[in-house]
Amino acid sequence: HNYVLIFLEDCGMYFPEVKNHPDKYLQRCPESVKKWLKQLKNAGKILLLITSSHSDYCRLLCEHVLGNDFEEYFDILITNALKPGFFSHTPNQRPFRTLENDEEQEALLSLDKPGWYSQGNAIQLFDLLKKMTGKLDPKVVYFGDSMHSDIFPARHYSNWETVFILEELLGDKATVPAKAESEPLEKKGKYEGDQLKTPYFVSKQWGSFFMDRLPGPENAEETLVHTWSCKCISTYSTIAIPSLEAIADLPLDYRFTRFSSNSSATAGYYPTPPRALLPNEESVTMK
Repeated sequence: HNYVLIFLEDCGMYFPEVKNHPDKYLQRCPESVKKWLKQLKNAGKILLLITSSHSDYCRLLCEHVLGNDFEEYFDILITNALKPGFFSHTPNQRPFRTLENDEEQEALLSLDKPGWYSQGNAIQLFDLLKKMTGKLDPKVVYFGDSMHSDIFPARHYSNWETVFILEELLGDKATVPAKAESEPLEKKGKYEGDQLKTPYFVSKQWGSFFMDRLPGPENAEETLVHTWSCKCISTYSTIAIPSLEAIADLPLDYRFTRFSSNSSATAGYYPTPPRALLPNEESVTMK
């Protein structure tokens, strides 16, 4: 009832409301992020937008968020990607389709040129990227905000580098590690200064997103353990950031510390690790 999938029919509660009052529900893309996207493209990078939303809804969002020229930011746009199946299914199971007036056309045997497509699979997309770059193994960095639909399948099935956009990092006021403080000023990003003060990464109902507390036997002390979500972040993400805006002002050749670079569970968090994962922090113990 809320999400009738036929966008043009103006049915249900959600789509008509967003159509009529987009400013109420959508945030404009910061200018720093738009500039960053243009810099990437000017530097010869191929930019892709892959979303499970249908093309008409995607257009509504992108026109409002990025502007009417949003298609100019990307070389390839893929809608109705049906993630995570986009990464796990073969070309026969899920071929690409062209679009005419937002209606899907016949299945394509291969993907030969950049453009706007529907459905599809990561295998044929990667073949196209090989042609466009002239490289046998082009490097792909995939940004996503869902472990289930974005980060895990992109890493597990396609072995892409993954950047997890993790909102739980936004409200976590943590100290900047000593080595980050030694970075020259021009190398620092926008969010390496003051953090938001509200610690909403700790739920009153569930506790920390990153750390759990296990009761010890009898009078023994409680044991602190990483949550399942926290383990997934360090296992399947290359790095984790609070937002695109957090890295938009960095030089394009900025070198991030990866989760896999050492055994530290906090290595890949940028600009700072969650406070709950730092030693000697009161926030580690939930009450």
